[in-house]
Amino acid sequence: MSHRLITAIEIDGAGGDPGAWRGPEVDPRAILTGELAVRAAQRAEAAGVDLVTFADALEAPDDVPDRVSVRLDALGLAARVAPVTQRIGLLPTITVTHTEPFHVQASVATLDHISRGRAGWIAEVSTSAEAAAVIGRREPAPAAETWREARYVVDAARRLWDSWEDDAIIRDAATGRFVDREKLHYVDFESPTFSVKGPSIVPRPPQGHPITAIRVSTPEALAAAADAELVFLPDSADLSEQVLELRENARRSVTLTESGRSVTLTPDQEAGPLVLVSAEVRPHVDGVEQLASLIEGWAAAGVDGVQLRPASLELDVPAIAEQLLPVLRERGLAGSGERGGSLRGRLGLRRPANRYARSVR
Repeated sequence: MSHRLITAIEIDGAGGDPGAWRGPEVDPRAILTGELAVRAAQRAEAAGVDLVTFADALEAPDDVPDRVSVRLDALGLAARVAPVTQRIGLLPTITVTHTEPFHVQASVATLDHISRGRAGWIAEVSTSAEAAAVIGRREPAPAAETWREARYVVDAARRLWDSWEDDAIIRDAATGRFVDREKLHYVDFESPTFSVKGPSIVPRPPQGHPITAIRVSTPEALAAAADAELVFLPDSADLSEQVLELRENARRSVTLTESGRSVTLTPDQEAGPLVLVSAEVRPHVDGVEQLASLIEGWAAAGVDGVQLRPASLELDVPAIAEQLLPVLRERGLAGSGERGGSLRGRLGLRRPANRYARSVR
């Protein structure tokens, strides 16, 4: 039986093909002004795509002749796109290994406010010496350590989003009070690598918790993906088994112990994360029928959607919008995409209750 799939498109420079920027259809300057990303997001939104993701990394792109050796900050690019779109979800990639968890959560919360509840983020890690040297705060660490820390960051972010109750802002002109102090809370979060007292400097996001996503590229990332609400999986022969394992793992609380400290992580969604297959595509070259059949096979394996990574934004996004999505709708695999509201609502996810709302300070 067919079912409506979540559809996502990745924005990465001019596209996944390193030579995409050289096509006659591309103004290279539009890559660095953000106009190329804006156009892709608006085309995707008009076609009914559910969300766009923004690629990023702490490491600079390789300085190779005939390639674009710079990349716009994903969070900044998402903030650029937010005011000129109305319905589509926005998920920038943010590397948490060398960045401050407090600032990460505040940035994502701010994006949720300016997009009116359409924000999320893709938590990423870095194990490279290059990123460590650029930031200069710590030595590079293995994947297991960085992903374990990423799980702490995700948990701390959710606690900080809850540190303001929804009705904490009162704007009481008579008493000169802007917030009710009794509705701001310390989170007192402590992990083996960082601690946060709180509360946040940003009021609770419109969605309560913006969508947290993880892209699976290693076994360590797969384990950490249990904490996410959205997971991007590569296509594989055992796709259906991976999906089942991921959902089963996500239903259980996990206690991580390191350096004598223990932190218990609880799932944000009882049913486990939504799983999307992530695939590089070039429909302007290969056509859409074969891709539609692939997507139909992924749906049969139990995934909730697809993240398409176009080779060329200027050529492939129109092909996805004008050719692929109509075919998917004919096969019962995609909806109209006209729903607005929050990204959580669009994805069928509940708004989390505030864990501190009834606590007494």
